[in-house]
Amino acid sequence: MISHICTTLTGNDSLFGYGGLVLAMFAIVCLGSVVWAHHMFTVGLDLGTAVFFS
Repeated sequence: MISHICTTLTGNDSLFGYGGLVLAMFAIVCLGSVVWAHHMFTVGLDLGTAVFFS
């Protein structure tokens, strides 16, 4: 909602550039993968389940 208000008030077509969005998505993927790997390590899944999700 805030982003729509900002673009309307400033008259810009987009709030962020293409490069910023690509960088943000890459950062989210990297952080999500690290957190997922951390959870898989701490849960202690059996071998069959760990192989399925790997």
